Amino acid sequence: MNDLPRRAFTRTAKLATLPVGLAGRTAWGLGKRIGGRPAELVAAEIQQRTAEQIFRVLGELKGGAMKFGQALSIFEAALPPEIAGPYRATLTKLQESAPPLPTRTVQRVLEQDMGLDWRDQFAEFDDKPAAAASIGQVHQAVWQDGRRVAVKIQYPGAGSALLSDFTQLSRVARLFSVLMPGLEVRPLLDELRARMAEELDYKLEAQAQQAFADAYAGDPDIAVPGVVARTGHVLVSEWMDGTPLSKIISDGTQEERDRMGLLFVRFLFSGPARAGMLHADPHPGNFRMLPDGRLGVLDFGAVDRLPGGMPPFIGRLVRMVHDGADLAPAEEELRRQGFVRDGMQVDMEALRGFLAPMAEPSRQERFKFNREWLRGEAARVTDPRSSNLSRQLNLPPSYVLIHRVSTAGTGVLCQLEAEGPFRAEMIRWLPGYGDTDSAGPDSDPDGPGERLSDAVAPRR
Repeated sequence: MNDLPRRAFTRTAKLATLPVGLAGRTAWGLGKRIGGRPAELVAAEIQQRTAEQIFRVLGELKGGAMKFGQALSIFEAALPPEIAGPYRATLTKLQESAPPLPTRTVQRVLEQDMGLDWRDQFAEFDDKPAAAASIGQVHQAVWQDGRRVAVKIQYPGAGSALLSDFTQLSRVARLFSVLMPGLEVRPLLDELRARMAEELDYKLEAQAQQAFADAYAGDPDIAVPGVVARTGHVLVSEWMDGTPLSKIISDGTQEERDRMGLLFVRFLFSGPARAGMLHADPHPGNFRMLPDGRLGVLDFGAVDRLPGGMPPFIGRLVRMVHDGADLAPAEEELRRQGFVRDGMQVDMEALRGFLAPMAEPSRQERFKFNREWLRGEAARVTDPRSSNLSRQLNLPPSYVLIHRVSTAGTGVLCQLEAEGPFRAEMIRWLPGYGDTDSAGPDSDPDGPGERLSDAVAPRR
């Protein structure tokens, strides 16, 4: 591949191979079943081959296609082990890298953004990329003052490629139900499309990254690299050594998994309180285990700006669910904030069951995340008997990224199979959760001094 494919025809042609491939595999499967092969084995093989093709094509295309592939890869923990096993390595690879751009393309971007003398700003610059992701790739270098730095360079034509990708992916959304039955792909595509425009602006990303770096400066457990320089398409940051979280998932000890899982939760929950923002792209490629045991955090292109911190209503709702409290006050607030569709009547026990996966990890002092638990919860929530509730509920725009972090973060924790005192992190960092020792049916679920309705939606 010589460049990020920019012409709509080129990218459309590549994406068009996905449904064509599925049609061929479906015909092959029909022949096998007619020949007497068990339907379950045929379906499993079709799913495996589909996954291999999906992630190969999405990775080659970079842009929005690869970003969507990274988002899907987080859900790997919810797949049955006999299906997930054969291509788990493919998912891990997609989280970490993509085919790199040629040197001449990289140099052209640097010349356009930093000037023809761009090399003079570096004492050293490695033309071979250290990592390649969805809309840019990273090169290791030494800044003119001697600091080791990471130089993130945006792919030429990324903006036009993104629009084309999401248009085409929407047309083949049905394909992904083969990969993960029950997964609603269109809302995920819509949310990613809306957020990718922000990720294209490296100046915005630099502002967010430096805000996090300042907020966590000197922290004993979490590290964020500072920004050294930035333009519209180039972002220079302090270099961060470490083991990618995907490697901890595949090869780490249980102690490493537990520590990284706890720090991962601490960072996500503490961000709104400490930096006024929520890191909204929690896939394993964006996190590192540093040599000193700290959690290193990268890539701040996708953030949710929450200057008032996390909305207290979320913490109160979680606490009410796992304490078995009367959910009637919560239903009223869900309606006011737009979670329940107009004219819909909601079964409170069904709602409690629907929210249980979000509340379960904080029900006890310690919790063990694992793939089996996630598969069970995913199967229960997507069960046809509870599907009516899904159609009655709505996700207000101000909560889209919070929901994304909650679901994707849970997927990462289950990939890690981490165990730890996660309840304590919620009490410390989630507003509304630890305000009262009891939120039972006979107590005030709003907590002292504040009505549930005062827990407003996130401010923008």
